[in-house]
Amino acid sequence: MTRPILPVNSPKVINAWCSYDIANSAYILSVNTVLYPIFYQQVTQKAFGSEMVTFMGLNIRNTVLYEYAIALGYFLVIIMTLSLSGIADMGGYRKRFMQFFTTLGSFACMGLFFFTGENIGLGLFLPMLAVLGFAGSLVYYNSFLPIIATPDRHDRISAKGFSFGYAGSMILLIFNIFSLQEYQFFGFSDSLEAIRFSFIEVGIWWLLVSQIAFYYLREERKVVHWDVTIFTRGFHEVFKVFGYIKKHKTMHRFLLSFFFFSMGVQTVIIVASLFGKAELGISDTMLIMTILIIQAVAILGAFIFGKVSTRFGNKTSLLWMLAIWVFICFSAYIVHNELQFYFLSALVGLVMGGIQSQARSTWSKLIPSETGETASYFSFYDSTEKLAIVIGMLGFGIIEQITGSMRNSTLLLSLFFIVSFLIIAFTKLKKEEAAG
Repeated sequence: MTRPILPVNSPKVINAWCSYDIANSAYILSVNTVLYPIFYQQVTQKAFGSEMVTFMGLNIRNTVLYEYAIALGYFLVIIMTLSLSGIADMGGYRKRFMQFFTTLGSFACMGLFFFTGENIGLGLFLPMLAVLGFAGSLVYYNSFLPIIATPDRHDRISAKGFSFGYAGSMILLIFNIFSLQEYQFFGFSDSLEAIRFSFIEVGIWWLLVSQIAFYYLREERKVVHWDVTIFTRGFHEVFKVFGYIKKHKTMHRFLLSFFFFSMGVQTVIIVASLFGKAELGISDTMLIMTILIIQAVAILGAFIFGKVSTRFGNKTSLLWMLAIWVFICFSAYIVHNELQFYFLSALVGLVMGGIQSQARSTWSKLIPSETGETASYFSFYDSTEKLAIVIGMLGFGIIEQITGSMRNSTLLLSLFFIVSFLIIAFTKLKKEEAAG
């Protein structure tokens, strides 16, 4: 028996949708950001005797090889989601595809338990699949926002989702760090074994918690004729959406602004701990604490700027946050002690939670209300972010390599935020247009 579609703005559906942020944020924080990079560096260096490893006949630094694998994962996300999103819209397969990518990512995460250092191919392939599952599921997860709620609630709901994610991921990370430090209490032979088991814990958490969203999220199913032309028709739907975006100045200007500030935001998130260690010599323990501080403040930031947006509009909220990001990047160039670094980290958390939440809700409002192609619209949104990650990291790394300091690279990031600020400043977002 088919369950009926629940009404728009249903509290049960909204809370269930937000709960998915708890499911997948545990992976991106515990595994992708904190534990796996530490584990990967240690076991590959132990297996190969140095930071240089041999892979497919190449002698290459272990961290560089890992970065290439992650970049490839994000590239595959762009290709797959652009090809599948049209199909998702045609047949109402958003939840099906979201389930597929979630299952792929969670099992890839659990599979990391079997990586020991010598089998470096597995240690590269599984994180690539996990990133593919994480980022791929977000496309279809985000595409439900315009379906489950009216535009006047998007800011608040988006902020709630990110806050759920930050809080839930912190809980699991704290437990994993405790089991890492007290590994003997849990019966592990050493801290590396504790980390390996944490990969299983995170994968199971991701898979189980996501079932809440999968139970409540429903969409109208349509009859789709599956044949060899299905992908061609899927791309046709995506190109139709692309044509709409090109014709509407507000949409493509916002995407351009989103591209520039995503280069800055995502790069800062990735390199913040590396900056603290390389430029200020902060210990691993304190860097982990810094990450927890950023996550905690991000919860507050998502709610604060959700309120700002509700009262003053998305444009004002985004401009305030972009100005703070410019301040952060310029300050990072001159920061010289741990106290200053912790202060900047708190500021990063404040605007990290806010700007990610506001970007998602702003884009959801710009999508035409009469459309049924929300997955295709969000595939462009998420692909923009993934491309920004690749280019932002590349630019940051090149400047660091040329100048020998991450401080100089932060000036490049400030430029990204300034460009984004100017684009938003001269763009009328939908809410402002409606008000006028």
